[in-house]
Amino acid sequence: MRDATVSPGIALGKGWGNFDVQSALTATLPVGDTELLGRQLLSNTAFQYHTPWKLWPEVEVNSTSFFAGGKNTGESQVFLTPGLGFGRVRIWRALQFSTAAGMQLAVTHFHTYNHRALFSTRFSF
Repeated sequence: MRDATVSPGIALGKGWGNFDVQSALTATLPVGDTELLGRQLLSNTAFQYHTPWKLWPEVEVNSTSFFAGGKNTGESQVFLTPGLGFGRVRIWRALQFSTAAGMQLAVTHFHTYNHRALFSTRFSF
């Protein structure tokens, strides 16, 4: 199985002082083998607080709220992800570094995995 997927989405965010909320809504639409892979509607909302010392404690709510086709038809799953980010730190000229880690925890009866550690590193300019 080597089919591509198309993932249209929309994202938005809003900040109030040191607190911000970011949210995204995306669909995963395979271009082939749809009966096997299915289609999903995904949402993600992150709540972040910027503390001194460049720390960002956060909680994310991720959900796959609709499976259409495939082996998980009709199911929904939701995860909570507490995490901590660090950055952005200027490295050189406009190049900046940030990193974050968290633990993704399933909070619904149906889930395809649980207790997944997440780690990201970003270089932005």
